Amino acid sequence: MTIASSSPPSRLPVGGAAEAHSKPRTRRTDVGENRGDGRLAALFIAPALLGFVVFLLWPTLRGIYLSFTRFNLLTPAEWVGLDNYVRMVNDPIFWDSLTVTVEYVVINIGVQTVAALAIAVLLQRLTQSAMLRGIVLTPYLMSNVVAGLVWLWILDTQLGIGNEIISALGADRIPFLADETWAIPTIALINVWRHVGYTALLLFAGLQAIPNDMYEAARVDGASEWRMFWRITMPLLRPVLAVVLIMTVIGSFQVFDTVAVTTAGGPANATNVLQYYIYGSAFGRFQFGYASAMSVALLVVLSAITVLQYRLTRAGRTDLG
Repeated sequence: MTIASSSPPSRLPVGGAAEAHSKPRTRRTDVGENRGDGRLAALFIAPALLGFVVFLLWPTLRGIYLSFTRFNLLTPAEWVGLDNYVRMVNDPIFWDSLTVTVEYVVINIGVQTVAALAIAVLLQRLTQSAMLRGIVLTPYLMSNVVAGLVWLWILDTQLGIGNEIISALGADRIPFLADETWAIPTIALINVWRHVGYTALLLFAGLQAIPNDMYEAARVDGASEWRMFWRITMPLLRPVLAVVLIMTVIGSFQVFDTVAVTTAGGPANATNVLQYYIYGSAFGRFQFGYASAMSVALLVVLSAITVLQYRLTRAGRTDLG
């Protein structure tokens, strides 16, 4: 007797078949959605990317090229190799300008950082009034040119209200912007007055990220406000403070407009900061090649300082758990 054995055909459940047929369509849909998101992202990025290329990348590359040429706008650029850099190294005015700039940066960063940190801590520990934050930010809403002109009138040796008050108190009038000793510290303090509110609000935002539980626990342990500042506030604020320092140092090295409207580099080149010297070389003496070489040197200096600051301050790390 012959026994016919037949095995039932292998069949997928109805649900499994539906899933098997639906997976490829899901993948295609995901790919299509990703492509659509990519196009949308590129559309939003395009204006900023265009601005970056036109106003930053291309001028930078053009400036690097011009630093190896002799160019005065009237004749085609003439390739001179490293001549502009050799001239820069041997130029005493360049080194004097760099020294003046460093002096300005040290005063500006030192005073601005301490003052901004004090204001931020007071805003965070004593009051968080939006009106006070607006008052602190008010000077930053004024342009550097306007701030420079206002303080030029206030500190005028003969007619300024600042010197009128000093004279009324029985002291001698001080030529704040006309004396070699006072000029750079005065310009630095003018810019501190304008920028300290903005810097303070950046630090205030960093303080807001520190949990209040840490302060409460420290108070329970009997810690004073001063001790909490050094043991809690400063370590946890370090990444934000590091970024703020990097931003303010870069901005300080680029000081120009305050000098241009107050002292024009005087007296006796006492305020001839590097940016003003570059401007004078380019648009005053039409030495665009040499001005470009100094600009490239400033770019290298700022890049080195930024990298050094980033590593020393460990800006990319936080002590918050």
